[in-house]
Amino acid sequence: MEDALYLSSLYDIYSELLTEKQRHYFEDYYFNNLTLSEMAENYDVSRNAVHKQVKDACDKLIYYEEVLHLKRKEEQILQLLEEVEDQEIKERIKELL
Repeated sequence: MEDALYLSSLYDIYSELLTEKQRHYFEDYYFNNLTLSEMAENYDVSRNAVHKQVKDACDKLIYYEEVLHLKRKEEQILQLLEEVEDQEIKERIKELL
């Protein structure tokens, strides 16, 4: 699976585009540090079913970024902000992000 930090940042942007089940599985795996086995027991499903849901969620997050580029654009804006000297403008732009 992809880098956890990268996927977590994509989740911050695109989580509402996932199903509720995918959000729960993703959060349990990446934020609550549950193992696939623990999740399978909690949800009363097979370990393979949990793995598939987590992988599908990750694949969707990556796909959304490939299509929409919101994370990349945010990073580009933050880089440009480093060049802005006016502190008030910097803060106002950061609020928009």
